[in-house]
Amino acid sequence: MKPNAIRVVVVDDNAVRAAILVDGLREAGIDGVEVIETSTQLVRRLAAIDPDVIIIDLENPSRDMLEQMFQVSRVVSRPVAMFVDQSDQAMIRAAVDAGVSAYIVDGLKKERVKAIVDMAISRFEAFDRLQRELLEAKSELADRKVIDRAKGILMRSRNLSEEEAYALLRQAAMNEKRRIADIAQSLVTAAGLLGK
Repeated sequence: MKPNAIRVVVVDDNAVRAAILVDGLREAGIDGVEVIETSTQLVRRLAAIDPDVIIIDLENPSRDMLEQMFQVSRVVSRPVAMFVDQSDQAMIRAAVDAGVSAYIVDGLKKERVKAIVDMAISRFEAFDRLQRELLEAKSELADRKVIDRAKGILMRSRNLSEEEAYALLRQAAMNEKRRIADIAQSLVTAAGLLGK
């Protein structure tokens, strides 16, 4: 993604601090910058804008703002960089749990903005990739479990070996142009209804 193609929303109720962020972004070649000056209806506004990156600048993050970040990360899954003036361990943990990709304490300097945005994007992409891999692994495990159950049903009801049961499932999947796991799930459901 080219830097100037990135759309960034800056959430900051302090015009001077927002200007520092906007200047840093523009000097880095990022032109698509929009400033939101209040956190009122933040989730709805961010969903409407649909930015590539969200930067939030707070002097002191509140629990309410972090709760809004939970909502933002569920609705608008995007990299979030949060600049704060002061913090503690609990706030850092809460921010990370809320989906903040970069949490910067006392570091608002326009020269650093581009590097921090890049880091937030990289961390977000890495976390997103891990989440997708975890979902795929869980799905594959669930598929294997249902296929094993279907093989067991076929082996008991038709007196087949495991290999023969799997071959029968595979052939049915090819004939129906469906996944083996879908055929297996249908078989398990039908067997459950028939009490087998």
